[in-house]
Amino acid sequence: MAHAGLEATGVQAPVAPGRLPLLGHAVPLWREPIAFLESLRDHGEVVRLDIGTWPVHLLTSPELVHEVLVGRAEQFGRGRIFDRLRPVFGNGIVTTDGAFHRSQRRMIQPAFHRNHIARYAETMSRQAVAMAASWAPGREVCILTETRRYAVSSVAEMVFSGELSRPAVDEVHRSLPVVLEGMLLRAVMPKALDRLPIPPNVRFDTAAERLRAVIDDVIRQYGEPQPEERHDLLTLLMSSTDPETGAAMPPEQVRDEVVSLLLAGTETSATTLAWALYEISRHPAVEERLQAEVDAVVGDRPVRPSDLPALGYTRHVFQEALRLHSPLLFTRRALAPLTLGGIAIPEGAELAYSPYALHRDPALFRNPRVFDPDRWQPGAEKRPRPHRYIPFGAGQHKCIGDTFGVAEIMTAIAAVTSRWRLTPAPGVTVREVPAGIPQPSALPLIPLPRR
Repeated sequence: MAHAGLEATGVQAPVAPGRLPLLGHAVPLWREPIAFLESLRDHGEVVRLDIGTWPVHLLTSPELVHEVLVGRAEQFGRGRIFDRLRPVFGNGIVTTDGAFHRSQRRMIQPAFHRNHIARYAETMSRQAVAMAASWAPGREVCILTETRRYAVSSVAEMVFSGELSRPAVDEVHRSLPVVLEGMLLRAVMPKALDRLPIPPNVRFDTAAERLRAVIDDVIRQYGEPQPEERHDLLTLLMSSTDPETGAAMPPEQVRDEVVSLLLAGTETSATTLAWALYEISRHPAVEERLQAEVDAVVGDRPVRPSDLPALGYTRHVFQEALRLHSPLLFTRRALAPLTLGGIAIPEGAELAYSPYALHRDPALFRNPRVFDPDRWQPGAEKRPRPHRYIPFGAGQHKCIGDTFGVAEIMTAIAAVTSRWRLTPAPGVTVREVPAGIPQPSALPLIPLPRR
């Protein structure tokens, strides 16, 4: 690979078919975005597509994605999608770059130490048991609604604690779904449209403002003397310092990090868990093996943090659900002219990669559209391509809460599996709706008692 220099050498990227004047590739991206992104692997390792007049270089090779995220990470910034999300996330760890991002990561990382994860897992287990216990035998449930409620309740309880935070938890339940629904639209639509008083903008801006305001209020109250010690995430963030500089987080930065944790820690987990339970309901043999493992490790009691390492097949089911239903698109921006895969990339150019498309590439995964947890068994594949599985990203911007998310989803799978058999509701066709992680169009499942 050539290295970056003052001039970008190499050839121009091939342009994806179907580009129209002014519209670019907006039509296929609007009509069939998932299929369109998957089709680009047939046109090269770096393919240009235009979103209106905005050119994007899409990477279809795991090696090139790894080069951008890890090998040459210092040559790339976050990219347009993250810029457009800054009004919501502020300067949280999700949107920042460079030295500031590294400092924030050093301060936040201790909150995700395994000792804290074990404490959070107790909350996850309690919420998962409550979710499973709320279902009635044979009565259809909208599983995505259930998993969202579980994820929001779990994360909110871990971030805030005590009655002082009850208004914040209530506001999270009320406003977070509205913010999440509008995030993708806000990320891709022209910035000039943000100020238009159309209903989606009004709903989004109002919910985001309420969410940030109530968190600011809780942070102010947390700064006052309290009669009892707290052990929640907000307290950890407010007391954290950069181990290299000794600097503490100002209140507005704490607020941005809390918003980032709430947004990033709920929708991804809720959607992945919903897809996992859907796939389990469609594969009785997988469900039987899950039940046998959970019965042997957990029995009739709630899931404990110490159980998770022994739930190997449960982890494989989670990994496979996340492979099959991955994030749709992430972006990076070239900070200088460079060459990537023999393609000239100008300074300021936007690059993108699709974990979804990579994880369904037949060159990377055997029978990629088949739900097969056994592909994750050690030795199942003799020579798997390196860097092919990146649901949490890689390098300096890898998801800081990946261990948290794994525990959250595995705990819920085990809690549901120990109590119920799941069957798809008859007559319902489930489609993937484009979003940060593709959403199910409708996902009604019927829980049936095991015993």
